[in-house]
Amino acid sequence: MKWMLWMLAVLAGTVLIAALIGWMLPRDHTASRAAHFRQSPETIWAVITDVDTMPSWREGLKSVKHLPDRNGLPAHLEVTTSGEIPLEMVEMTPPRKLVSRVANENLPFGGTWTFEITPEGDGATLRITEQGWVSNPIFRFASRFVLGYTSNMETYLKSLGRKFGETAQVGA
Repeated sequence: MKWMLWMLAVLAGTVLIAALIGWMLPRDHTASRAAHFRQSPETIWAVITDVDTMPSWREGLKSVKHLPDRNGLPAHLEVTTSGEIPLEMVEMTPPRKLVSRVANENLPFGGTWTFEITPEGDGATLRITEQGWVSNPIFRFASRFVLGYTSNMETYLKSLGRKFGETAQVGA
């Protein structure tokens, strides 16, 4: 019985330390990742803006549901392995720049993803920049030290590479 109390104390202490560190971390963050593909900017644009086919190639994305347009731009709901995330497009400049935003201020996280496609050599580079925020201090700790701010971007770029039959080399 004594060991169970010790285990509970250690667990509570760990959660408390994570919460304290999370409180000290900034709420907002910026992170970026990029990968080069042997595809034209137009091909990359066509794939990253075709939300209907995304579940067939994006790891962790179960389904997508269209939402009414917002400010004349598309919006959709992504059903992921982690839950539902409503997204709205904020800027669309084909085939160079796409900005999407989490369209629910009540989630414990939010922000934008900016997709920039730059022609280079035998194809194009796609850079994703996240301007994000995390409100819950424990989730903020996990986002920074356990999951990492760039893990979703890396997964996205690697999934896109597989879609093109390529192995994406993801870098900063």
